[in-house]
Amino acid sequence: MNRRDLEFGCAVLAIGLLAGLAGAATTLVLHAVEHLTYHYSFGTLLDGVTGSSPVRRAVGPMIGGTLAGLGWWLLRRRTRVPSLTDAIDAPGPMQRLTLTIDAGLQVLLVGAGASLGREGAPRQFAAALGDLGTSRWTLTPQDRRILLGCAAGAGLAAVYSVPMGGALFAIQIVLRSWSLRIVGTALITSSIAVAVAAPVTHLEVPLHWPNPELSYLLTGFAVLLAPVALAVGRGFNRLMDSARARRVGDSWLLIPAVAGAGLLIGVLSHWWPELPGNGKSVLTVSVADGLTLASAAVILLLKPMLTALFLRAGAVGGMLTPALATGAAMGSVVAVAVNTWTPLTVSVPAVSLACAAGVLAITQGAPTWAALFVWELARPPLWLLIVFAVAATAAHLLDRRLTRRADHAALH
Repeated sequence: MNRRDLEFGCAVLAIGLLAGLAGAATTLVLHAVEHLTYHYSFGTLLDGVTGSSPVRRAVGPMIGGTLAGLGWWLLRRRTRVPSLTDAIDAPGPMQRLTLTIDAGLQVLLVGAGASLGREGAPRQFAAALGDLGTSRWTLTPQDRRILLGCAAGAGLAAVYSVPMGGALFAIQIVLRSWSLRIVGTALITSSIAVAVAAPVTHLEVPLHWPNPELSYLLTGFAVLLAPVALAVGRGFNRLMDSARARRVGDSWLLIPAVAGAGLLIGVLSHWWPELPGNGKSVLTVSVADGLTLASAAVILLLKPMLTALFLRAGAVGGMLTPALATGAAMGSVVAVAVNTWTPLTVSVPAVSLACAAGVLAITQGAPTWAALFVWELARPPLWLLIVFAVAATAAHLLDRRLTRRADHAALH
């Protein structure tokens, strides 16, 4: 074994360890902010929002938005915050401090109730720590890119306890390569990161599967969900792209803009306590079959609109769980409508997660990863992975077919 391979092997272990520490740290800070905002000691964010006073529900997210907006204004006055993809692909060391501060502000805002994903922060922090930990080693630019891309996936794996999902995220979405070196690095780093973060996450499955009666006919029903998932996924992407394109600049106006978005979601949470946070609350009640047709329809509209509002205000955060929550709400609408208005009976949890997988396949362009990630979040019976894969693949193929048809029409 030559020196390069030895250093790369040591770097793989270091990246897994540092990503696990990043996932554990962001999880601890997020929970601390949630408990402080809604003044609760035990239970989930949904429990905290439901049990808090109306004033705290409204004021807490507004204060969090004000502090996060102030932080971003001060940060962006001094430097440009690169995207994680640009930071990984750029030669030379990362802007570690900038990315770390930006990640901390994301955790602050999401913990205070913003409708943004929490997975962006641990990915950034893990990559920054990984770059710091391996900066003095004689790594080639390609090896450095592999390690930092896998660090981002491992950070995601650590916070949700999804080792396969984190590895596949790095392979399919960040690095977009199935080379043996990348696959091996991704699997090892994600597995180590999940183990390191275990004392904080306790390896708990984010969603609790209710063990409902299931039918293998769900696989066929998943195909029928493809047009619905396609419409929701494309609509979600267009709404987010439009919000980013028209976002408040880096002037002081982003402070009241983010604070106002926080106040709005706080007020709306008085009627729909599932809205605050990254979307886990929506997923939880969808899997528990806790939504009526009306409430699922309202959440289907409000969740993406609030997420776009925070982006329009100048905030930054992940899009995975807001997209998942939107898809799950759509799945609940479909399942409850079928159970109410037809003689058929379908599993609301299974249809909700199948639709969520289909939407995530559209928003991320990675159906295999979407199906596996959704399955790992709930750990239902293994054969449901086929249902989720069918929903995700059917939506993805339909999306590609329509895209090719539109490109062909544009050329002629």
